[in-house]
Amino acid sequence: MTVDVERPPTPPGDPEPLPERPPESLIRAQAERLRKTWKTPEGLAYFTSVNNTQVGLWYTAMTLVFFLYAGVLALIMRLQLAQPGNRVVTPELYNQIFTVHGSVMMFLFAIPIFEAIAVLLLPQMLGARDLPFPRLSAFGFWCFVLGGVFLCGSLFFNAAPSGGWFMYPPLTSKYQPGIGADMWLLGFSFIEVAAIAAAVEMIVGVLKCRPPGMRVNLMPLYAWYVLVAAAMILFAFPPLIAGSLLLEVERAFSWPFFVPTRGGDPLLWQHLFWLFGHPEVYIIFLPSIALIAMIVPTFARTPIVGYGWVVLAAIGTGFLSFGLWVHHMYTTGLPGISLGIFSAASSAVAIPTGVQFFCFIATLLAGRVVRSTPILFIIGGLAVFVLGGLTGVMVAIASFDFQAHDSFFVVAHFHYVLIGGAVFPILAGLYYFYPLVDGKKLSDRLGKIAFWFVFVGFNVAFMPMHLSGLRGMPRRVFTYSEDLGVSGLNLTSTVGAFILAIGIGVVAVDVLRPKKQQPLAARNPWNAGTLEWVQEMPGEDWGIRSIPEIDSRYPLWDQPNFLRDIDEGRFYLPDAAEGRRETIVTSAIDARPLQCQRLPGNTSMTIVAALTTGGFFIFGTFHLWWPALLSLAAAIGVFWYWLWTGTAHLPEKDQKDVGLGLTLPLYASGSGSVGYWGVFITMLADLAAFASLVFGYFFFWTIHEDFPPVHEAGPGLLWPSLGAATVLGAWGCTFAARELNKRDNARGYYAALVLALLLTAAGGIALVEGPRSTGLDPTTHCYPATVWMLVLWNALHLAIGMIMHLYCFARRWFGRMTARYDIDICNVTLYWHFTALTVVITVLVIAGFPLAT
Repeated sequence: MTVDVERPPTPPGDPEPLPERPPESLIRAQAERLRKTWKTPEGLAYFTSVNNTQVGLWYTAMTLVFFLYAGVLALIMRLQLAQPGNRVVTPELYNQIFTVHGSVMMFLFAIPIFEAIAVLLLPQMLGARDLPFPRLSAFGFWCFVLGGVFLCGSLFFNAAPSGGWFMYPPLTSKYQPGIGADMWLLGFSFIEVAAIAAAVEMIVGVLKCRPPGMRVNLMPLYAWYVLVAAAMILFAFPPLIAGSLLLEVERAFSWPFFVPTRGGDPLLWQHLFWLFGHPEVYIIFLPSIALIAMIVPTFARTPIVGYGWVVLAAIGTGFLSFGLWVHHMYTTGLPGISLGIFSAASSAVAIPTGVQFFCFIATLLAGRVVRSTPILFIIGGLAVFVLGGLTGVMVAIASFDFQAHDSFFVVAHFHYVLIGGAVFPILAGLYYFYPLVDGKKLSDRLGKIAFWFVFVGFNVAFMPMHLSGLRGMPRRVFTYSEDLGVSGLNLTSTVGAFILAIGIGVVAVDVLRPKKQQPLAARNPWNAGTLEWVQEMPGEDWGIRSIPEIDSRYPLWDQPNFLRDIDEGRFYLPDAAEGRRETIVTSAIDARPLQCQRLPGNTSMTIVAALTTGGFFIFGTFHLWWPALLSLAAAIGVFWYWLWTGTAHLPEKDQKDVGLGLTLPLYASGSGSVGYWGVFITMLADLAAFASLVFGYFFFWTIHEDFPPVHEAGPGLLWPSLGAATVLGAWGCTFAARELNKRDNARGYYAALVLALLLTAAGGIALVEGPRSTGLDPTTHCYPATVWMLVLWNALHLAIGMIMHLYCFARRWFGRMTARYDIDICNVTLYWHFTALTVVITVLVIAGFPLAT
């Protein structure tokens, strides 16, 4: 794909800030215009804000609320297990509680807290005014809230899931006929949307919104960790998206993907779930370790030791995590060679993890450590995580795992890893970064009290679980026999859980206590070296007064007069003369300025889009199909309006002087635009979900001697081939429309789009006609069910492609797209590259593979 806007020449030499202070009147006028442009709305309109400062704050607050909710559920479980034969809750309610506890902790706290903190802090760390898609962040947040409310609220109506947070069928299909599993799938549908939206925002933000001069080797480590974790989300969440789709279709329409009597296999769910589940542990771990990487150099008063090694170790950890999913399936009867390979891989991941920890320890030893509450939580978290890592190496060994599997030993290991590797660093980050939110510090005294309660309580609660597990205490049981000999250990764990809860309560009190009489914190109160601490106390809505040029990993330490130059507007974009929100887009590797991007303002569309999208999932969960379809239609209309009014505005001029003698274009399309990057990254996630469905097809082939079954006719060759040919024709017409638009050939452009629309409809009909004409019944066997799922997946994408064709037709027709300003058709063409690829793969699988076998 070609870049449609020429890249501006890089200014010669290393740009320096303005040598002279601008006139005071100019500084005040610029600041006032920025303040007006970035002003946060008041009253109920406050919730229409899309600024990262507000959205990130809401996001973080909600994840912490869900964390407290799940913590209360944990205390109820510990009360039930304090003594054998307790009747604090019924068995069924206990099953619902432990399922919701695990689901909330994993899906509504551990992963979203990383996204929330990144939305809140990443722009400041990158010296950007905001992330590239602020409305996408807000939309993701409201989807997250809807999903969380439904999942948490289900417990109060006896409608909660009860099959465990991992939702293994047949526990969640045949043996849970109620709506509980559907509520889990409903909540997870929203969470999936929020997670993918956040991943797209993070990746594009890190790669394209860094300040000029911040090459990849100067990026803050937090940005590296966020980039790795967001990339992992793109490839870890799709298998679970595919699996949850299969499970919901099985529950709703009796398509037997996991029913052995009709060819299905519950192990397919385990493969898809743990393809997500084990990388998820590192998606949680890496961003939390990123907080350590930012805090340790500050209190050691020295740059991080082994920056390059830390980056490589983080990338290596993310890469290796995708080869460990069978680590959770040792007892399912896998071949010995598989056990050996995955056991070795599970042990190997300790190497990059150890590299990161040794670099942090070396930094502490190389500097002069300043004692503080954040560093206390860091040291405690490292100690706890190391213990969890050691037991992780133990359960990575298949022979030991056979003994400890599904026992409380695994519960202890899991919590040592997640609380040591995530909760302790998050609490450290809360005390460290809180001044950026409120302009005031939290109490050092209360923080230290909280630390000791949390540290002692955690170890008292979870250390005995190792022993109770080795003595035979199974997990996920609501009671146990006194003859098991673990009563004292369980009582100790319950006492420890309440001590831990007191520590968390002290933190909550410290955050929520009135602070009106407390003075504002000093600017950069910790004497840190990274960009987020340029913020004044309290901070302005604009994020940063002027976007700086970066020469160091720690510019506050290394660049002279850095704060003064930012405050006086001596760098880039010191003004908002046109009253538009703006930031600078730079090149992915060396951060050369490429574009002055105009960001969308506040809107209620993000809330309406979340509600209408949610209506489709909610009504569908209760099998109210007509309201679900009406909600889907409304959602399509809302997204159309959102895109029509909020994206790809034609600028009033081609270029803008952004300061320091640099002129940048206001519009970019093709691979030069952040929108193109966003579509590309989104489609990678979509392709990964499709690949998971294809994986399911070939999984069934490996477990059946006759797959496809001899009695099934299959979709044939004619209709799928005809469908592929017409879809490829539609793809070609879409590509031609883009090129004709570039040549300003309006008639040819419209004709190509109309032909693409007709060919898309014909291709979709032909694909569906294949299995329909041969009478494939998806309720009889997993083979026709899988074929139909692949066909319908493609039909859905073709329908979306048709809507995109109509949208691009209308954009040019109404003068919102021209030969020069053509981002819409460029992005749609990119979507069609992926869609054509999935159609071709589908036809090769469902029509070509049976011929080959």
